[in-house]
Amino acid sequence: MSNLHRLAQSLERPRTARRRRGFRVAAAIVVLAVVAVLVAAFIKFRPPSGRTGAGPAAAAVPTSAQAGDTGPAEEAMEINRAVMVTVELDFGPRVPGIAEALQAIERRHEPDDRQGRVFAVLDAYGEPTADGKKLHLSMHLSTEKPGRGSLVFRNTGEVLWQSRVVQGTNTTLFTGHHLTILIDDGTGRAFMIDGSGNPASILDARLRDTGQTVREFWPDRAEREVTFIYSACGCPVKVMARRAGERTARTGELPVMFPDDPPVMRVIAALMGW
Repeated sequence: MSNLHRLAQSLERPRTARRRRGFRVAAAIVVLAVVAVLVAAFIKFRPPSGRTGAGPAAAAVPTSAQAGDTGPAEEAMEINRAVMVTVELDFGPRVPGIAEALQAIERRHEPDDRQGRVFAVLDAYGEPTADGKKLHLSMHLSTEKPGRGSLVFRNTGEVLWQSRVVQGTNTTLFTGHHLTILIDDGTGRAFMIDGSGNPASILDARLRDTGQTVREFWPDRAEREVTFIYSACGCPVKVMARRAGERTARTGELPVMFPDDPPVMRVIAALMGW
């Protein structure tokens, strides 16, 4: 059983049990640990590279395809890279929301080692086209390991994106253990979360650089940009959230975060109080 699966299972236990679990840090590395009965599963917080766009290994390449076309040609990409796939999809008389639309897009993986996945969708956003007949959808992808990957629109069988992912110059493979969280101060300056106090919520955590608790740093009812990094490419996923007493709440539904990693989203939701 993978570490993330153990995290997902442990979060379903009573809240009183969860409060005895938290996340640890060693020096500047912050570890979010949710302890199972016999083994410790964890997501380790690590500093980003300092870039606020695509991560240090990311080289975003825009791709677009119209459902009904013959589909894009297979492109070659290295692991730990990012690509934005933008499409307009015809769902018929009712245009779905983004989360529902993602369920109609099949992720196909042919890893060279026949294990795991080749890429992951990190986030997605979009809206109906101006005429209201199609859905304009953008998906942010991160390549993880050598092999072939593709996105296929289930309704029509249309190939929306396909790539031959190669090792290239990258030697580090994504392990799925690292989650970084940053919160801005309302002026655009982001601060990394340090969970050395094993907090039960984000508000009990401290800022790595100042030692302030998030409760002190984040005023009640204030809206802040929260950044999550959990990807091979080191790419940020940013959302807006508002503090509401002892919890936080997203101020919008988009982007849809980490649709290919539900266990990670359960960890984030528990920590943020969503």
